[in-house]
Amino acid sequence: MKAGSGALTFGQPSSAGVPADVAKDTLTLSYNNVEELQQLFDQQGGEIACVILEPVVGNMNLIVPSEEFLNTLRSVTEKHGAVLIFDEVMTGFRVSLGGAQELFGITPDMSTLGKVIGGGLPVGAFGGRKEIMQTLAPLGPVYQAGTLSGNPVAVAAGLKTLELIQAKGFFESLSQQTKKLTDGLTVAAKELGIKFCARNVGGMFGLYFSEQPPNSFQDVMASDREKFNVFFHEMLSQGIYFGPSAFEAGFVSAKHSDEDISFTIECAKKAFQKI
Repeated sequence: MKAGSGALTFGQPSSAGVPADVAKDTLTLSYNNVEELQQLFDQQGGEIACVILEPVVGNMNLIVPSEEFLNTLRSVTEKHGAVLIFDEVMTGFRVSLGGAQELFGITPDMSTLGKVIGGGLPVGAFGGRKEIMQTLAPLGPVYQAGTLSGNPVAVAAGLKTLELIQAKGFFESLSQQTKKLTDGLTVAAKELGIKFCARNVGGMFGLYFSEQPPNSFQDVMASDREKFNVFFHEMLSQGIYFGPSAFEAGFVSAKHSDEDISFTIECAKKAFQKI
């Protein structure tokens, strides 16, 4: 069972403490690998209960799904009766109002959302098809509850956030601002001969010390993480705090102004000179 960006930062792809009896019921596939996905379902499709994934990966830096990969996922899960679950904790309300599923036109059977729906406060949510959700108590036998479920402060912040992000042009503006950042950083690196690229999906972005944006975990591992570490600390010394790991996606806020973006790019020019 893979552990995500935190463990990867320390060279540990999986987390200790996961019992063997849990891990044995979990299969791990390569992201964006259509052939591997198709082969697994051809062999074991009748035994697979669900597939859960980030529709845009943010836990091994930013990786964008191919159209073929998402379409195949939806096709094989429907064919074999497996539940398709989108982990939209990162993508929810960051890439579009309807999340990655709206952006790519793929409707999962279930979705999960994190603190973005609480305006950054601790709250989460999940939802799905009617027949799945009706299995939850009190309608069904599956009991679910949480200490922070329905916390009034988080819910009030979340409702206000949902109101603000429905403003006309909100996501177009957010995406444009993020692209200004990624394009500006890419140009700055290129002018200094640094092997670097960046990309964004809505308000999410990825920075890579490689010639091309990654499409898989293997691509991410092939990037120059030592250069990223130098870049990170040089930016931090100038007051710019990116995620401290080469395996984390970043996020631009609606509050980031043109001046903020320009300042960040100017700081990056100085940081690139130290690499």
